Amino acid sequence: MKEHRLPQIDIPHLPLPQAVEEAIAEAERRLAHRPKLSRLFRNCFPNTLETTTKLLEDGTTFVLTGDIPAMWLRDSVEQVIHYVPFAREDEQLQRILEGVIKRHMFYIGIDPYANAFNETANDWHWNASDETEMSPWVWERKFELDSMCFSFRLAYHYWKKTKRTTIFDDSFKTALKSMLNVWQIEQQHAERSGYRFQRHNGIMIDTLRKQGRGMPVNDTGMIWSGFRPSDDACDFHFSIPSNMLAVVTLRQMQEVVRDVYRDESLTAAMAAMEEEIEHAIALYGIVDHPKHGRIYAFETDGFGNHVLMDDAGTPSLLSIPYIGYAAADDPIYTNTRAFIFSEDNPYYYKGERISGIGSPHTPPDYVWPLAYSMQGLTASDDKEMLQMIELLEATDADTGYMHEAFHKDDPTRFTRDWFAWSNSQFAQLVWKALQKGLLDKS
Repeated sequence: MKEHRLPQIDIPHLPLPQAVEEAIAEAERRLAHRPKLSRLFRNCFPNTLETTTKLLEDGTTFVLTGDIPAMWLRDSVEQVIHYVPFAREDEQLQRILEGVIKRHMFYIGIDPYANAFNETANDWHWNASDETEMSPWVWERKFELDSMCFSFRLAYHYWKKTKRTTIFDDSFKTALKSMLNVWQIEQQHAERSGYRFQRHNGIMIDTLRKQGRGMPVNDTGMIWSGFRPSDDACDFHFSIPSNMLAVVTLRQMQEVVRDVYRDESLTAAMAAMEEEIEHAIALYGIVDHPKHGRIYAFETDGFGNHVLMDDAGTPSLLSIPYIGYAAADDPIYTNTRAFIFSEDNPYYYKGERISGIGSPHTPPDYVWPLAYSMQGLTASDDKEMLQMIELLEATDADTGYMHEAFHKDDPTRFTRDWFAWSNSQFAQLVWKALQKGLLDKS
């Protein structure tokens, strides 16, 4: 949950790029028979650009998460990634997205362990008393394995869509090496890592146990993570979806290093790490569930202990096809998906009319629009995709926007009325359905 008296950042008005305006116009034309959905798309699709994006004089782009005056590596990528398909011929959009990528590389250079950063070295922090190695640039220093993955995910998909290689400069390669170095250290966390994090606010999911070191883990080959994508502390510190995303990141960056930098030794090192992590996921990250068969665990410690659940944020087990780790028809994934949408998942809440995935990050019985959007984006059945759009359309509490979470029996009880990531992911889902011709009037 988000905290008290946050400082504010002035976000100047940013004219929408032509490609974005054209996409909105197309959607409004094709959704004229569904005025509420058209309004939701018109609000949510440009929301990141209209309310959270600031072009800086150094050529970078700052994207705050919405109601918090900081730039999360993960959130900012998911806030803008739905614009990537429109950037190939739009110079204004190229400036924005390349600026986000450059800003990420700058931040990774400052601290590859941090998850969220300030616009300037203003010494703003989520909690000024955190016991960790803070910097005036760092808003929060929770090491979340997925954070840097998203930085390179955006760069990869931008490169593939636009064919532009100007982002792959020396600072990009330096940041990539910094990420790989941290990952090598955190593959042997107990022996090699100096990372510590403690927060004495009485909320145990906000701090690491064992004097900030976290609970013990086995030496498996997976990468240790202090915190989940929700910013909550891991129970067992090998996050399976985050390690899956690391595998995908290593695959994608091998293409960049091979084709752009032509660095064979770095390519080989990444390939070896990729194989090691994937092997460990197969050995330690799959369990035999008595009802659902072989499924992926959410977390493990490598000693035989597992957390069986899923969380609404990304990466999640639900998001496995979205992040590119396995296909939607992969047998272990389909078993896992059945588990996720059952009451065997402790964060799947069944309501009087609505059921969905929540999170330890929000109160019990609160379900997340992000999870509904992800369910639609990963659905192998078009009917399921349309059901998710209809559900999201019906649960906005007539605000015209998505929220962080709402009560399963009353969508008017919601958290965070300004959550740009959720708006972007909803818009991404609607646009995908439009591209498939599922929303045109019959």
